[in-house]
Amino acid sequence: MTLPLRRAGMSSPGNLSEEQVHCSICLDVFTDPVSIPCGHNFCQACILGYWKSSPLYQCPMCKKSFYKRPDTSVNTVLREIAEQFKEMRLKSEVLCDVCLGGGRPKAVKSCLVCLTSFCEEHLKSHASRFTKHKLMEPVANMEDRMCPKHQRLLELFCKKDQTCVCVLCTETDHRAHYTVPVEREWTEKRAQLKKVQVDVQQLIQDRVRKVEEIKRSVELKTEDSIQVFCELVRSIQKTQADVVAAIEEKQRRIESQAHDLVAELEREIDELRRRGVDLENMDRTDHIHFLKNFPAMSAAPSIHDWTHTNVPTDVSVGLIRTAVSKLESTLKQMVDSVLPSVEDVTLDPDTANPWLQLSQDRRQVRHLGAWQDLPDHPDRFDTVVIVLGREGFTSGRHYWEVQVGEKDDWYLGVAKSSVKRKGRISVSSANGYWALAMKKGQGYRVSTVPPLSLALNPKPKTVGVYVDCEEGQISFYDVRARTHLYTFTDRLSEKILPFFYLYCCDKASDTIVISNFPGSF
Repeated sequence: MTLPLRRAGMSSPGNLSEEQVHCSICLDVFTDPVSIPCGHNFCQACILGYWKSSPLYQCPMCKKSFYKRPDTSVNTVLREIAEQFKEMRLKSEVLCDVCLGGGRPKAVKSCLVCLTSFCEEHLKSHASRFTKHKLMEPVANMEDRMCPKHQRLLELFCKKDQTCVCVLCTETDHRAHYTVPVEREWTEKRAQLKKVQVDVQQLIQDRVRKVEEIKRSVELKTEDSIQVFCELVRSIQKTQADVVAAIEEKQRRIESQAHDLVAELEREIDELRRRGVDLENMDRTDHIHFLKNFPAMSAAPSIHDWTHTNVPTDVSVGLIRTAVSKLESTLKQMVDSVLPSVEDVTLDPDTANPWLQLSQDRRQVRHLGAWQDLPDHPDRFDTVVIVLGREGFTSGRHYWEVQVGEKDDWYLGVAKSSVKRKGRISVSSANGYWALAMKKGQGYRVSTVPPLSLALNPKPKTVGVYVDCEEGQISFYDVRARTHLYTFTDRLSEKILPFFYLYCCDKASDTIVISNFPGSF
């Protein structure tokens, strides 16, 4: 009878390797395979002969012992599979290793001692000289399948040493080690390989999306720059050439940076695709090759983390404002179209640390220098001297201005609505705070990881805060000097709130004030 390609609850011969239908005693494809109570299978003649030569009725594979000789039952399914493998092997192209030239004949036997396959003619010569050598049906790549120490088939896998071993190895170097059939280890490692393949494909997709994001970002910002420039052309013909040159130069830098990023991402995509092909090819190899190459192929690829990589895409606000400052009254409407109107930001008293005092209109805050007995609200900061804004943002563009005056101990910016409120807090972008800070004796810095120092001169008296939720930008400006100070680029995945952090008690004149009208920026 011919076994169908797939049977319920069983793999097809096309999905099995020859080692899976090998008897571990004779090292050949099963002949009349039988199962013993522990579940392992052997040729009927091989297992009966093994028990005759052994004082114990023991399984050669798992070493389980039986008090009396176990009953054996013919495994008809395995017998049919073995017969198909024998037929398939007869049709395989295992060539004689002794014959020379391009038209070598097929091998009829392989020698387990010489690790050589022989055609009919050379087999006669070999058999007459080496009568005790063990012969088996011809197989390819014998050296890779044989134990170099015992010249036995590699049919077990040592879990401790992570290597393929033969049956005799379990009685010597690997005697106390836990071993399993190579088929079982192959199945486990193949499952792990599938996960590696999925991870590699995900890395490819992430980088493809990043390429598209960068290209799309450059295209959008090019359109924005051209639109702003066209509006300026209609109003200020005199400064047209200078503005065009400045915008184009900045655009060239952005495109150059984007080109370099895209090239690097596409290089990684090519490498990951090659890795994916290698993994697919490895998945189709035999067990020994699979297990030998698995550690190297399953290792994480050496690639960059592109999660926070972006091309600077802020519109050249400072450049455009410089160009139109001479015609401020005429261009006021144009400037308003570039930046949103000043946000009406107020402070949330339920979040204010008890050391802080808020004004009646909730637009001013100062360090009181004394602890206030306030309700223990779940949103209140109990240790760090912080207060949050009442209004939060999840979309759109927003801008507000903060008068810091001569005060020299503060943080200001935005924070995630989910930030920790109780106990000690580290103000950093990693913890959900995007801030500009002035620390007495240390100067200005931003809450990157690690903190980045800024050399600001003159000292800003009024700070503009600009947030673009869709673009993931938080920018700070010196309103009076009309200069850009710093821009964070991050993924704003949740509601964000304005926040203020006052270090220590200063005189009342050092109150921080949120402006409800635009300054000169």
